[in-house]
Amino acid sequence: MDGTLVDTEPYWIAIETELVESYGGTWTHEDALQLVGNALIDSANTLRRAGVDMEPDAIVQLLTDRVADRLRTEGVPFRPGARELLADLRAQGIPTALVTMSLRRMALSVVDLIDFPAFDVIVAGDDVENPKPHPDPYLRAADLLGIDIADAVVIEDSPTGLASGLASGATTLGVAHIVSLDDLGAHELWPTLDGRTAADLVDLRDRFATEATR
Repeated sequence: MDGTLVDTEPYWIAIETELVESYGGTWTHEDALQLVGNALIDSANTLRRAGVDMEPDAIVQLLTDRVADRLRTEGVPFRPGARELLADLRAQGIPTALVTMSLRRMALSVVDLIDFPAFDVIVAGDDVENPKPHPDPYLRAADLLGIDIADAVVIEDSPTGLASGLASGATTLGVAHIVSLDDLGAHELWPTLDGRTAADLVDLRDRFATEATR
């Protein structure tokens, strides 16, 4: 979700910085980039090591609340082409799942702002025991959709997310945003989703399937 569907990473980074600095610590942009795509509880533990004197669960709730406030006051900036691609997938009858390490309440608040039923399934960070980079979130989504994971295309913007998609056995597409995805094993890298359609994803999956059987 964050960085693939919506451009909320700047919100997370700003709030992490404010939190660490409120405890007298220092939080650089490079520090923040290390958390992109991670489970929130793992990020919370990293923030504790940076000096935030709060329990991990409390950090997760605080970050989620403050990002949600930013979304309400500043809006939800959709990534280029993401909403349009979802609309085309729905028009073509292709089932879709949102798989995010944000809390479910955060995911629902974003999905509610899309003016059509964009997803059949939502798997959030508090829905799984083993978060990304484990394959479990994507395997659970495929199970809930009633599909074979080998027939799925995962779209990710983070190294952690790519690792999860690849480990699950799905065709995994990288669309980089604020961190590089070069040389991480993605089946394909696109610079943007802008102008892409359901047919492009079907073609990607078909090409990978053909290569896998050679």
